Amino acid sequence: MALRIYQIILPVALLLLGIVAILLLTIPTEDINEEPQFMYGIVLDAGSSHTAVYIYKWPSDKQNGTGVVTRHTECHVRGGGISSYAGQRGAAGLSLEGCLNQAVQDVPKNRHAVTPVYLGATAGMRLLNISNPGQSEQILQEVGHKIQSYPFDYRGAAILSGREEGAYGWVTVNYLLENFIKYGFVGRWLSPGRATVGALDFGGASTQITFVTQEELEDKRDSMSLRLYGQEYSLYTHSFLCYGRDQVLARILAHLFTSQGHPKTVDHPCYPEGYTLTLRTETMFDSPCTANQKPSSYDPQNAWLSVKGTGHYEQCVGNVSEIFSFHSCPYSQCSFDEVFQPNVSGSFMAFSAFFYIHVFLQQATGITVSTPDLLEQAARAVCNMSYSQMLAVVPEQESRLQDYCATSVFTQVLLLRGYGFDDQSFRGVSFQKEAGDTSVGWALGYMLSLSSLLPEESVGLRKALRPEAWAGVIFLLALLLATALVYVLLQVCREEKKKNGSSNGAF
Repeated sequence: MALRIYQIILPVALLLLGIVAILLLTIPTEDINEEPQFMYGIVLDAGSSHTAVYIYKWPSDKQNGTGVVTRHTECHVRGGGISSYAGQRGAAGLSLEGCLNQAVQDVPKNRHAVTPVYLGATAGMRLLNISNPGQSEQILQEVGHKIQSYPFDYRGAAILSGREEGAYGWVTVNYLLENFIKYGFVGRWLSPGRATVGALDFGGASTQITFVTQEELEDKRDSMSLRLYGQEYSLYTHSFLCYGRDQVLARILAHLFTSQGHPKTVDHPCYPEGYTLTLRTETMFDSPCTANQKPSSYDPQNAWLSVKGTGHYEQCVGNVSEIFSFHSCPYSQCSFDEVFQPNVSGSFMAFSAFFYIHVFLQQATGITVSTPDLLEQAARAVCNMSYSQMLAVVPEQESRLQDYCATSVFTQVLLLRGYGFDDQSFRGVSFQKEAGDTSVGWALGYMLSLSSLLPEESVGLRKALRPEAWAGVIFLLALLLATALVYVLLQVCREEKKKNGSSNGAF
């Protein structure tokens, strides 16, 4: 009997030990008591109005697009965007020092040399490159030299095209929402089978719209094909230069000045009643976005202009609509300015200035904009408020109160008349600043693409279970095998008892 039990126990024990050994070999050698190790990446978002420095991190053993990149920290550079330092030698690079010094502290020292850092400049630098290519190149060189003086892996500074900015923003949105791929319970990255979300970006000098469409794109310049995680995505993406927040405000003022006959005082229906502004006339036309409105018959030297707010919603809508061109279309359908656009489809995330306008409308009017009618009601209410009324309701926004009527009306005209959102499609638009605790914008998508963290092919088993999970698995297997062993021993004992009982009965 003892020999039979030994013959059963030995192979079972060996099997158990073999399974445990194999499982132990699959556990990462990293000490589970130590802090997990991360890789880091830095992107400088050099926008038209300011520069933001984003630091991202991901597990150091996952550098092949396993969807685990998250925000580590971020820093906002004081002052204007790098394009605002045109003609000030060295100033653009110096402006970055505070946030770059912060990045040295935020990224562990042992990761400095392997941390890639990128600078991407957007519409502000695109405009400067149009008006003065030499100064644009000088600024890029200056900021590049400044970044290279830090202990990171500098990967270059570049001006993004409008298509790139739109596409990278779309990648960021859907990556953070896990619409491309999701980590499953079984330790495998799986396609969640969800539809992607369109991206609506509203920066300082341009605005972008990007979404997946099955319609034929009549203008191939606005098409982009991406293959991510084994899936093909056909995108429509267009960037409207001079339709960013700051440029829109400048264009409205320039339009009012010219349409009112170049007066000393301009009545501004998009500024609240009770608000006045004085500025040099020449500053209205120092951008390529307003240069074509500059009158040829006046001397702007030492000329000052007074602007008086009149707060009139209908007149504001009329003047804002004038900066768009809805009159002609060389395609079967257009958004505006003779730009082809297919019908909007699916859900959208609106971020950047769209988000802040949405929040302000809710704070100032109590209206949560979720339909076209509510957007119109909220914009009308803001435009009909006096400056003192605005200041009483939202005092923390004092420096920008005068602009919210214009930007709210612009959002209304752009989304409803320009892009063509209706009662049904507008309900699919969400206004957000972050997704998954990470700021939404093009920066993350830019880093993911340039760092090859977004694979073209599908991802299989990319991530081992954590040590704690493996310990649980081993315990369950051991318990299962021990239970089986006890069961076998009980069966053997029962058989022996039966035999012994039969033998005793024979005597």
